[in-house]
Amino acid sequence: MNERTMLSEERHFENMIQAESICTAENLVYERPGTLLDVTMHYCPGCGHGVAHRLLMEVVDELGIQSQTIGIAPVGCSVFAYNYMNIDMQEAAHGRATAAATGIKRVLPEKYVFTYQGDGDLAAIGTGETIHTCNRGENILIVFINNGVYGMTGGQMAPTTLPGMKTTTSPYGRDVKVQGYPLKIADIVATLPGSFYVTRQAVHTPAYVRKAKKAMLKSFQYQKLGKGTCFIEIVSNCPSNWKMTPVESNRWVKEHMLPYYPLGDLKVPSEKETAQ
Repeated sequence: MNERTMLSEERHFENMIQAESICTAENLVYERPGTLLDVTMHYCPGCGHGVAHRLLMEVVDELGIQSQTIGIAPVGCSVFAYNYMNIDMQEAAHGRATAAATGIKRVLPEKYVFTYQGDGDLAAIGTGETIHTCNRGENILIVFINNGVYGMTGGQMAPTTLPGMKTTTSPYGRDVKVQGYPLKIADIVATLPGSFYVTRQAVHTPAYVRKAKKAMLKSFQYQKLGKGTCFIEIVSNCPSNWKMTPVESNRWVKEHMLPYYPLGDLKVPSEKETAQ
């Protein structure tokens, strides 16, 4: 099929759609929420960040809390999160997002406050801030994207890099005898008395996307109760730094990441705890 034929067929289908008026409001199965700005994202093809952004903003939109929500962007791949989320946003120094969120929430306790952080920002330079924020039970939501590498700076080994996993700084694979074991941050947070709801989810399949969104919805609802920190870890992929196609990286998440970071709720409040 030559280029002229292809263009002709494209115009034909466009004319059919317009003539039949099938692109009407009642036929829409998905529409971008107003809380997600209509701009091109900078993330690599296949990256889970875009999906996580969309889910967060869908929940904010559906709860009708756009004007009441404040997000804190990190340093890392999602450093430009404020370019995409149509809510009040604050940039934090590297690793200090939960500290910034603590200050904002204490000054404006009626607001819904969340941080959005990668594993380099949260689990490396921000470990101290994260653990103490959760231990104090600050009434915020922490969204933690775990893709096993430092994505923005070239794919170096992160605290979450799997044993034997190759990165630019562990070209022969992570040696736990030398570099230690990966940190299971959600498991650690779940043991702290200040954490209220802790879960680990993923976004590489439609079913997992729905579960991740449900976790975000619960977390914002729990924040209204004012009883502690909600923590959502999202196990994601990094096609560029893993040197894989998006499809290959999704398969790698299933075959390698999830056995080490199993999905599911790690700490769930009781019915008594969630009673108003």
